[in-house]
Amino acid sequence: MSEGVDTVGLDTPPRLAVDRLLDDRETRIIVCCGAGGVGKTTTAAALGVRAAARGRKAVVLTIDPARRLAQSMGIDSLDNTPRRVETAGEDGGELHAMMLDMKRTFDEIVEGHADPERARAILANPFYQSLSAGFAGTQEYMAMEKLGQLRARDDWDLIIVDTPPSRSALDFLDAPGRLGSFLDGKFIRVLMAPAKVGGRAGMKFLNVGMSMMTGTLSKLMGASLLKDVQTFVAAMDTMFGGFRTRADATFRLLQAPGTAFLVVAAPEPDALREAAYFVERLAAERMPLAGLVLNRVHGSGADQLSAERALAAAENLEEGGIVDQESGKAGLRDTAAEPPGADDDTTAVDRITAGLLRLHAERMQVIAREQRTRDRFTSLHPEVAVAEVAALPGDVHDLAGLRAIGERLAAGVPAGA
Repeated sequence: MSEGVDTVGLDTPPRLAVDRLLDDRETRIIVCCGAGGVGKTTTAAALGVRAAARGRKAVVLTIDPARRLAQSMGIDSLDNTPRRVETAGEDGGELHAMMLDMKRTFDEIVEGHADPERARAILANPFYQSLSAGFAGTQEYMAMEKLGQLRARDDWDLIIVDTPPSRSALDFLDAPGRLGSFLDGKFIRVLMAPAKVGGRAGMKFLNVGMSMMTGTLSKLMGASLLKDVQTFVAAMDTMFGGFRTRADATFRLLQAPGTAFLVVAAPEPDALREAAYFVERLAAERMPLAGLVLNRVHGSGADQLSAERALAAAENLEEGGIVDQESGKAGLRDTAAEPPGADDDTTAVDRITAGLLRLHAERMQVIAREQRTRDRFTSLHPEVAVAEVAALPGDVHDLAGLRAIGERLAAGVPAGA
């Protein structure tokens, strides 16, 4: 049995033991990943709050621009610098939180790996400004960079990462390779060639060997943009290898035993399909999967009353055919014995009761649908430990709400189950 997992039998998936995972001092990084809109940010924050309460010095790195995390933790705003969350830690524990500033992180890389004059030239370059602000995959790559920076500082014994709200959950793993391929690609190497040759020879190469290409590129990109790109490439020349090296180092860090991936999903077909893809990808990349957090799971304290029986009872009430039960036998109501107005009161009660029965039937149908969806995932990945988190009536807005989510995560089963 692996760490953070409790076995519960052959017919159900193993239960994800969240507290055991948080208490394991060998666990230094937890990565929350999954499709957008499934509660990754709330899960990451709740894990951070619970870890701090259990004595860990934790930092939560969120990529969510909605700033919900800052508000729920009682912080005015989050930025690229970790900020202490007051009253979140116990028994020596601490919690810090930060929100990735993609461009600022890119700027820090430039400032840290280039001399001041070259750094100023790069930061002022229009092509760099566009690249650092919006190039496809830059946010995911910078999340990896920031994770590497936090781990290198060693100020925290647990780093919890809320991965970017990408189109695909796989983007977080793919982005470093995509950006590295871009920086190492033929287009960049061709543009770097004149700078590498240097002097008159370089200009001769540019004028002769690239005249046709630059003419075409000028038409496609515009002469000004092409010049910006070439200037950017020349200034960044010595840094390109560093991007690939750091990306590879962080990728190895994600494969290390001290890292645990939590796939977060909702009990919906699309979200669990994405979760299944991610589980398979993690296995292919040999990255340590701790388990699945299944958010917003519905339960009922009256699940012994099936949807079918509830609907049948509601229909009887609405049709006026419901009967009083005497000695296990049905008998029609004795309306003659009832006081005046009792029939109206009874009808009103019947309508309310029928409505409640129909609501219960709808809830039981939702529960059955979610169970079928989860069972399909479990049949494909029976080895994946699962923690089910009951759906809340509203959003989480404060530390108390995050603590409540943490308790539900630790319990691992929905309310009423």
